[in-house]
Amino acid sequence: MIRVGIIGGGQLGMMTIEAKFPSLPVEFVTLEQSADCPAAPISNQFIAGSLKSETDIRTLAEASDVLTWEIEHINVEALVKLEKEGKTIIPKPSVLQTIQDKGIQKQFFQQHNIPTAPFALCDAREITEALLSQFPGDQIVIKTRKGGYDGKGVAILTKAEALRNLPFTGEILLESFVPNALEIAVIVAIAQDGSHAVYPAIEMYFNPKSNLVEFLFSPARISPELERNIQAVGLQCVQKLNSPGLFAVELFLTENQEIWVNEIAPRPHNSGHHTIEGCHCSQFEQFLRVLCGAPLGDPSLIQPSAMINIVGPDNVSGDYQLANETKLTQDGDVFVHMYRKAETRPNRKLGHATVIAPTLEALLERAEAVKNQLEIVAK
Repeated sequence: MIRVGIIGGGQLGMMTIEAKFPSLPVEFVTLEQSADCPAAPISNQFIAGSLKSETDIRTLAEASDVLTWEIEHINVEALVKLEKEGKTIIPKPSVLQTIQDKGIQKQFFQQHNIPTAPFALCDAREITEALLSQFPGDQIVIKTRKGGYDGKGVAILTKAEALRNLPFTGEILLESFVPNALEIAVIVAIAQDGSHAVYPAIEMYFNPKSNLVEFLFSPARISPELERNIQAVGLQCVQKLNSPGLFAVELFLTENQEIWVNEIAPRPHNSGHHTIEGCHCSQFEQFLRVLCGAPLGDPSLIQPSAMINIVGPDNVSGDYQLANETKLTQDGDVFVHMYRKAETRPNRKLGHATVIAPTLEALLERAEAVKNQLEIVAK
């Protein structure tokens, strides 16, 4: 029996636990602040504690054979110490040290000749007209270097707005705005023996206000050559991290068909949720295989699949329910995953729906119809 310790008890931890399959002898210990978290009811052991506390992380480590995480904003220094003491941690803490700070992450791309949008690092007080003039166009992307999550910590502003009313303080990342870019993701798994699996490219669409992904599907509407190149860039990024794990690589495909890496997430990711029904081996099962040293599964698509995020609307807070769930799922081509979150609030991720279809054309038509029927209402 392998005991997997997960730092964080959100929906990613929950879906990882749900992906357990009979031939893999694994149990789960979860660390999270509140027992109301999605993963707690299905964990074999739950530890109430802080993701930033070295003491609580050590308690989790003592109950586990291998440690991982489902959110980046945790105590990486504690993980570094535990690794030096011989604890197996996947991905390695060095990955988190690179990923936690968006500035260090961009420098990592630069150092390894990984194509990425032009950028500059500075303090928010140091933004000047001269600095902004180094970036093309009228818009600029500004990100907090640490702490951003689920669309928070990112702003797309005009240069005039950035000079007049910057929404962030402290150390920030300035980045070129990429106009008319197609946003693509690839999920990459690296096994403990170094073998790898790369999922088909995923085409993504984001909410312009919340910066959350709203809708995605795979296969992406790109040529076979671009598909191969995007998968190669994604694999190159992850291999440079020198660690086993499951990673989501988010990329821009520019107007000139250039491939620029945006960010890496060192864990299961929203962009891979469609793989639960859409692929032979879901991203969550693949993650378990990596953690337990099992052979990697088949990442290929069973058939075209889409994912629609279910988020809290602006006009509902507190107790909630999804309207029409029975009707939505009655034909067997729509699968609803709710995350067991106790309350809704605006833009909170509450669940997702996967849609499958035999062709991409049929998928997009069906997914559009489903999008218009997904509704969170007060309970």
